[in-house]
Amino acid sequence: MAGAGGAAMRRLLIWLPLALFLGFIGLFASGLFKPDDRVIHSRLVGQPLPAFSLPAAASDRPALTSAQLATGKPRLLNIFASWCVPCAAEAPQLEALRQAGAQIDAIAIRDARPDVDAFLKRNGNPYARIGLDARSAVQMALGSSGVPETFVIDGRGRIAHQHIGDIRADDVPMILQKLKDAQ
Repeated sequence: MAGAGGAAMRRLLIWLPLALFLGFIGLFASGLFKPDDRVIHSRLVGQPLPAFSLPAAASDRPALTSAQLATGKPRLLNIFASWCVPCAAEAPQLEALRQAGAQIDAIAIRDARPDVDAFLKRNGNPYARIGLDARSAVQMALGSSGVPETFVIDGRGRIAHQHIGDIRADDVPMILQKLKDAQ
């Protein structure tokens, strides 16, 4: 009888690699078909903006301080750079947001005033104020992961929402709603 049990065990061992392989394939396939969660939840949402005072980044727009973002009305804070291709791609959406009543300020990252001026001339200028963050110190303090990135700032100067990446046309209604919710 011990021989019959040993034969059954050998049959199981023969099929074990195939079962493990199929299990691995199933696990891998489930990862491929699971919907991609593109939402990044920042630990800074709900927190006050870090204090900053930046010089003007553009010839025709004033400098930017954190205190100017806590004036009672929600606004957008866009992080961009003149050398950033997706930043140019989101320019029409920023203009659409401005035309819909959004107040937009910006921080130019690792840039120079002539380059920012040329970028704004090419792509439009929806910004009320633009600060120059030459060393990305404010960008890092905000927890920004790159450019472009846009923050919804409530009227008290707190981060209400963080949008990572370029704003696309289908993002505009959601961002307008986030601004409304931040009131």
